[in-house]
Amino acid sequence: MSDRLEGKVAFISGAARGQGRSHALRLAEEGADIIAVDICGPVTPDSAIAAATSADLAETVDLVKARNRRIVATEVDVRDQAALDAAVASGVEQLGRLDVIVANAGIGNGGETLDKTSESDWNDMINVNLAGVWKTVKAGVPHLLAGGNGGSIVLTSSVGGAKAYPNTGHYIAAKHGVLGLMKSFAVELGEHSIRVNSVLPTNVNTPMFMNEGTMKLFRPDLENPGPDDMKIVAQMMHVLPIGWVEPEDVSAAVAFLASDDARFITGVALPVDGGSLLK
Repeated sequence: MSDRLEGKVAFISGAARGQGRSHALRLAEEGADIIAVDICGPVTPDSAIAAATSADLAETVDLVKARNRRIVATEVDVRDQAALDAAVASGVEQLGRLDVIVANAGIGNGGETLDKTSESDWNDMINVNLAGVWKTVKAGVPHLLAGGNGGSIVLTSSVGGAKAYPNTGHYIAAKHGVLGLMKSFAVELGEHSIRVNSVLPTNVNTPMFMNEGTMKLFRPDLENPGPDDMKIVAQMMHVLPIGWVEPEDVSAAVAFLASDDARFITGVALPVDGGSLLK
């Protein structure tokens, strides 16, 4: 692994597991110390997807330390601006600086058409997947500016940020909104040499995708569908012969955008999608 991020510090939301943990490990492998946050619990009591736990975040901490990097981890809800601000400030105080923000935390809920989506599902989706991204960046930007060294911000959108799918309209709206945030932040922060980009993953092999609800959404014709059943349909979404990508595939794109290899790239929506956007 290269040392493209040697001496830098990255702030990552949703870092307890899945893509967030993968991003933390990849950036650590490239030399960065990590400020990690995660809610470590369900966004709502009736969440259909098992939530990340304190043990998950502790495991991320151990894995980063095993890569000989420092990490400051805090249990924080990205809907809570004051808690985010405090977590980042504490991390910067301990690690000395901030160079990279990866606004990754997100949820999945619902499964209805937009006209049948509940107000609570809508509000939870927008508050986490859109407002939470804005608040995450907002918490980190003052530290990027104070450092005076520029920086890189990477927002996690989705192929659903560039196209629509049925029964996920609130998710589609939030992820389209993330691209609006990305472009606006890029315009506003460019004069400070702060680059802002977004990754657009397709399906990713994490608990948010690999769960009973998603499998039934893909295969309503089966009583108890499994991953192999879902892959038959999911593969139809892509040009390449895949049903999903791995978290590490997205992390490779995040690491590139965070590094000086992408020093003149800003305002870009980078698909990691197996050609999904060509379909």
